[in-house]
Amino acid sequence: MPIIRRIFSRRTLIYAAGGTLASTGALYWHLSSGPAYPLSTLETRRPPPSWTPPSRKEMLDSLKASSKGAEEEFDLLIVGGGATGAGIAVDAVSRGLKVALVERDDFGAGTSSKSTKLVHGGVRYLQKAVFELDYDQWKLVKEALHERRIFLQTAPYLSAMLPIMLPIYKYWQVPYYWAGCKLYDILAGRENMESSYIMSKGKALEAFPMLKSNGLVGALVYYDGQHNDSRMNIALIMTAVKLGATVANYCEVTALNKSHGGRLDGARVKDALTGQEWNIRTKGVINATGPFTDSLLSMDDPSHKPIVRASSGVHITLPNYYSPRRMGLLDPATSDGRVIFFLPWEGNTIAGTTDTRAPVERDPRASEEDIRWVLEEIRRYLSPDIRVRRGDVLSAWSGLRPLVKNVDADGKGTQGLVRSHMVTVSKTGLVTVAGGKWTTYRKMAEEGVDEAIKVFALENKVKSGCVTEGLRLVGSDGWNRNMFIGLIQRYGLATDVAKHLSRNYGDRAWTVCTLAEGTGEDWPIHGQRLSSSYPYIEAEVRYAIRHEYAQTAIDVLARRTRLAFLNAQAALHALPRVVDIMSDELGWSRAERNKQVRAALLYLDTMGLVPGDIVPDKESLKKREKERKELIGGVFRELKPKGLVERLEREVGKIAASIWGIFSARGASLVHDGSTSFSLASYGISDVSLSMKAAYGRARFGAGEVVALKSAFIKRAKPSVGGDGLEDQQPFVDITQVVDVMHEVPGYEEVKEKDLRYVLEENGMVGKQTVDFDEFLEICGNVKEIALAPVMTAGKKDRLRIPVEKSGGGV
Repeated sequence: MPIIRRIFSRRTLIYAAGGTLASTGALYWHLSSGPAYPLSTLETRRPPPSWTPPSRKEMLDSLKASSKGAEEEFDLLIVGGGATGAGIAVDAVSRGLKVALVERDDFGAGTSSKSTKLVHGGVRYLQKAVFELDYDQWKLVKEALHERRIFLQTAPYLSAMLPIMLPIYKYWQVPYYWAGCKLYDILAGRENMESSYIMSKGKALEAFPMLKSNGLVGALVYYDGQHNDSRMNIALIMTAVKLGATVANYCEVTALNKSHGGRLDGARVKDALTGQEWNIRTKGVINATGPFTDSLLSMDDPSHKPIVRASSGVHITLPNYYSPRRMGLLDPATSDGRVIFFLPWEGNTIAGTTDTRAPVERDPRASEEDIRWVLEEIRRYLSPDIRVRRGDVLSAWSGLRPLVKNVDADGKGTQGLVRSHMVTVSKTGLVTVAGGKWTTYRKMAEEGVDEAIKVFALENKVKSGCVTEGLRLVGSDGWNRNMFIGLIQRYGLATDVAKHLSRNYGDRAWTVCTLAEGTGEDWPIHGQRLSSSYPYIEAEVRYAIRHEYAQTAIDVLARRTRLAFLNAQAALHALPRVVDIMSDELGWSRAERNKQVRAALLYLDTMGLVPGDIVPDKESLKKREKERKELIGGVFRELKPKGLVERLEREVGKIAASIWGIFSARGASLVHDGSTSFSLASYGISDVSLSMKAAYGRARFGAGEVVALKSAFIKRAKPSVGGDGLEDQQPFVDITQVVDVMHEVPGYEEVKEKDLRYVLEENGMVGKQTVDFDEFLEICGNVKEIALAPVMTAGKKDRLRIPVEKSGGGV
């Protein structure tokens, strides 16, 4: 009886009730957290009404009209059409201001299209906040997690949550990583996506079978967001346009205009496509030019001291078999102290990134050294039965992070700021928003517009405060996760094409489909592909021109579609068809078409189409120029002839090629063994017939390469001696001399001992003291696959050890 009284006592019942309430609350919190995909605001299965934005000509006319009178004057002129500039335009126009935006290149042409594609709070920033008791870093992570949630809500079709695995190879790391990720979850609160969790070794290998199993203890999985950065940039631009903003790409600010009092009251701009110049009149100017921030600040004040240091972040794209489709991977401790991400994206796998001090330039190139560094880091955590080959790199790109520094009043040095971005105002009234990252673009825009309203006295112009937390971007209202099924049922699209259109255009995918042409097949009925391996269709090219201000072939291949980022070679093969479609839409002349082809080849060159040197010497430059001419000629041959003259020239060219082929057996053709040859005489290129061997082709060895390898081998070889004391027929070299033998053959000068060790382990040859020629040839072929690179004529780069708080971009 006393026991029963004790069990059912008032205190026990209070404890039980409290525990039950706490458990219920925790369960409710857990169930109510997560992505909570927003529902469509249109309760209908019918496509939403089509919307056609004003043409670029109308936009330019509006810009020109601003200088004719005060009633046409803009409230704000935003310089820069990347994430920050586009975000500022959306924020300002949604408050009721009259906004203009100009961009020197295409929208998102720079850093904003070359990110890691993550929408993250910064799990590494949290580590610094805890270990250094840094409250400002804590607030930074808290703000980024809040912005992450908003990001995924405002454009749900362009962003989604992604589980990311941290492999664990030491037992003491289990509680360390678990505590850090749980703190990350708690800090997000109800805005958390999903709770992190621990996986056993078996479950980790089941989820990520490519992972190295030797020494693996387990893994921890946490959640962050992922998005399509340049498509997000375009969605922001088109949202601003729909709300009433005036925007123009390929319009460069050549001068800043000032009033008699020295305050900015406009800018002079130049249309890069036509060469026309005019003035834009505005009450205020906002500098949102990212890595080029100092250029505009110097235009405003020639004595300006730089505040931005560019850091190159290199990423590479690999085939989709390198990672699972719905699981990323984070290596928290690379050889130089940074983290490296390994993420599925748009059907392929991207890996990066690096931090290397770099000059500010428009189209930075991913250096061969950086590409090889990323590959070496990948090998450290992938299973040894996966051969990580240089030839698997489908594309490579370099994005410039605008790392901002704060020059003190005495100008004696720099002092790192805690915030990820900064907003400053010059003496002439130029508002500059610099630094930051994609995740916090909206917060940066809000703070930039708040400052501009105060500086330019626009309080009476605004209709409301910032509304972008709940403002959904173009394409979101009629979208839901199952919309792709309606696209298939109505237009007869392939499933992967329908899913791609739904993910990248939202409810505007219906408009894209109205432009789709028939395939001529039983199924799919509509959707001619630009590349057989990817879901991009020709209708997207027409849509990009009519609805998204695409002006060049690269606008389409790199930023409206992402083909150049996914596979540079596939983009090259799609280039002729893209130029043909754009020529039909925009009325390009033959000269303009040729110009577009050449410009596209130059761009694809920076995307890994032709491997680049660190510092090319004259011979390398000549070789690269020759290869570029060959590629241009090949693309020209694929272009559809326009008009009678071009048709006649094409027929004459075919006849000439046939005659030449009879006599030389080198007729112009496009073959499928990794080489490409073209007849270029009709395009003003002197070589009658040239041949280019792709650097990473299907054949292991080029013509004459085996002979050169054998010659170098024979020089170092020793005759083997059999048991009877007589010399055998098979000579050999010591394993310690293999690398030296390779170095004697052109193209193998940069092979390193670690490359040889990797190949020996991979082929089960560890412990061998000597190799014969067949084994030597096998080693050379494998080394080429994993480590082939152009001759490097400069010393090793100075790789920055970026502190944790600076590693995500910004300050």
